[in-house]
Amino acid sequence: MNSIRRTLLKLFGAAGATAASYPALAFADRIRILPDDGGANPPGQDVQASPELERALHGLSLGPAVSQGAISVLWLHAKEPAPAVAGDVLTFDEARARGVVTIVERAQASVPELVAENRGKSHVLLLAGEILVGGKQNRVLREDLLLPPLSGPRNIAVYCVEQGRWSEARAQFDSRNSVVQPNVRSQVLNRAPQSEIWSSVASAARSMQAPSPTASYQAVYDKPEVQAHLEQATRAPELTAAPGAVGAVVFVGQNLVGVDAFGSAALFGREWPKLLRAYALEAYGKRPGGWDEAAGRARAEGLLRGAGRVAGTVRTNPGAGRILEFAIDGRHGAALLLQDAMIHLAII
Repeated sequence: MNSIRRTLLKLFGAAGATAASYPALAFADRIRILPDDGGANPPGQDVQASPELERALHGLSLGPAVSQGAISVLWLHAKEPAPAVAGDVLTFDEARARGVVTIVERAQASVPELVAENRGKSHVLLLAGEILVGGKQNRVLREDLLLPPLSGPRNIAVYCVEQGRWSEARAQFDSRNSVVQPNVRSQVLNRAPQSEIWSSVASAARSMQAPSPTASYQAVYDKPEVQAHLEQATRAPELTAAPGAVGAVVFVGQNLVGVDAFGSAALFGREWPKLLRAYALEAYGKRPGGWDEAAGRARAEGLLRGAGRVAGTVRTNPGAGRILEFAIDGRHGAALLLQDAMIHLAII
């Protein structure tokens, strides 16, 4: 960890704690933190295109279009079988249910970092924008993270999405099967300052009329009317992942709000419900209908072609593989690559 990063972490920790003290977790004192494998590479270094991403996107085709309410989806299908490396990957929810992944506060708690460990024998995928509930305050992942089997403890980068709490609810962080909505997720992919994330959380709470005494983003998901809306979307047969689909291009009204593609249909099918909930949150209160399929299809095709050729910043993080971050068409993108395969691509 370089001196600049160390200074920033101290500042964040002090800001989050205010007048509170930092009692360390009893077992956290005994764990050893592995190196972060270069995750602190300065943005702008090693700018290049990715042959792996270009190959993966070239192998995708747009399938049928479906609509429900204000949401329209173009399914993405792969022309070739899934690479073997993308097959044996658990989602965070699956790993938590099996008890093989833990996420806790650091021994000296700090707003922008937590400690994750995978004790299982499969890779575990955590998604950028995935909400972590617990600890001293709820957080979201700053980046896709592929924890390798038997990883040992790893420092992971997070944002705070509960500004008004700094007291431990429970030691381990849990998943609520939730990802922040696209406009917040875009800021996450763009590595926005923490203050902008807090501003977006406050804006979401106001627009959804979901106040929280601790300014928690999770309160938006917990509002009964929002829950009913999300339940309707996730149960709609039109929005159930199409057989064989490896991803989706999602529109709310006429607006393309996001692309998510995975290395295998099986992984996409298991991650899609939580991503759909986030997209449905973006559609809350929007009027249905009015989507132009021909225009949407042309826009999706252009975006995917461009993303295959775009140059970006390549870096590693505390997990396996490497991250390609890029900007395209006024959007932020990130691809998680392992060996010669794309594990996950997001363009928001």
